[in-house]
Amino acid sequence: MSSFDAILIVSFGGPEGPADVMPFLRNVVRGKNIPDQRLVAVAHHYDLFGGISPINGQNRRLISALEAELASQKIKLPVYWGNRNWHPLLADTIKQMKDAGVKRAVAFVTSAYSSYSGCRQYREDIERACAEVGDGAPVVDKVRVFYDQPGFLVANEHHLRQALAALNPIDVKDVHVAFSAHSIPISMADGCRYYSQLMTVAQTLSERIAIRNWKLVFQSRSGPPSQPWLEPDINDHIRSLHESGVKNIVVAPIGFVSDHMEIVYDLDTEARQLCAELGINMVRAQTVGTHPAFITMIRELIVDTIEGRSNASAEPELCSVTCCIYRPDPASRNARP
Repeated sequence: MSSFDAILIVSFGGPEGPADVMPFLRNVVRGKNIPDQRLVAVAHHYDLFGGISPINGQNRRLISALEAELASQKIKLPVYWGNRNWHPLLADTIKQMKDAGVKRAVAFVTSAYSSYSGCRQYREDIERACAEVGDGAPVVDKVRVFYDQPGFLVANEHHLRQALAALNPIDVKDVHVAFSAHSIPISMADGCRYYSQLMTVAQTLSERIAIRNWKLVFQSRSGPPSQPWLEPDINDHIRSLHESGVKNIVVAPIGFVSDHMEIVYDLDTEARQLCAELGINMVRAQTVGTHPAFITMIRELIVDTIEGRSNASAEPELCSVTCCIYRPDPASRNARP
């Protein structure tokens, strides 16, 4: 198809056994001057699940589903996969692509929204990996952010309806929906459209399902207390719901595309335990994962990028040179992970 000869899936990465956990966490915080003793508490989250993050398994399933989708449309492009923080590492994958003769690839990043950590940093990761590989590394074009794409919205809507149905015979009007996303520093949020994009998704889903009681909340913050991050925190929000008499809550993690550690620990473990202690019924909606509408969306965006077609979106085709720039506060370099 055109001058492109490969597809590259780019993701965060995660450990796949106990021996991987600390090296993985060191990769995540590299350059931030965080000592190992501060990583031990985070490592415990992974220990609860055998040292395995679900994210790599999820990415393998996503790639398998995408390959089937591509084959059904007679699109014959190999699919490669590289991560920011754990194997397969992006530089290793770029070298593999070079050795296979790949000259130009289209990259799909498993992050739906604009922010430094969710978009620009992945662009920098790709550029750094290509520079490390050197002469002959493929040119890589990243697919646009996709928070407003029909397939992403349809998949989230389907999973949210399923979660609401699990609370039957409780009427929807008696349920509060907490739309959850990863918190980021306010100084990062001020330089991107992350918050407004999340609000767009939450409002769209609420209107489609006629949800009256909802709130956009945040989770998984990792900065020092002195550094302001997006709020409210989901657990603080759950406590306020309890004080106002709410008994039924659906948590819809619209900020994520797969059930990785921030889902299985922060939501399925911590938030669920808090709800149980407070007597609140909690159901967690699934992430988009490998929902057919989401997989079709990925294929369509890849083809649009390859063929240079415009796509209905509130976002520009290409990010500007100043998009999502983030200069962390000096104090944040000593933040816990």
